[in-house]
Amino acid sequence: MIRHIVLFKIKDEYKEEIPQLVKNFYGMKGKIEGMLDLEAGQDVLNSERSYDLALITVFDGMASFQAYQTHPVHLPVKKRMHEVRSASVACDFEF
Repeated sequence: MIRHIVLFKIKDEYKEEIPQLVKNFYGMKGKIEGMLDLEAGQDVLNSERSYDLALITVFDGMASFQAYQTHPVHLPVKKRMHEVRSASVACDFEF
């Protein structure tokens, strides 16, 4: 299995949109073959080192994770995140 973790910093002008961004993530849940789980949420600490938003997904294997990258359900969410983020970091690992 593959766990995909992404943390996003959101541009100031889009911070009020964070709850909708979380909903956009959850809109993918159950619609992408091989995606076993999805969690997303807004940071609650707002510390100096905090990112604004987290996405954690689990895939049944590398093939499903790779298919997710171009899946039609994922593409509009990915496009919006590229528009509103100022930075992001990711970690993907097998377990």
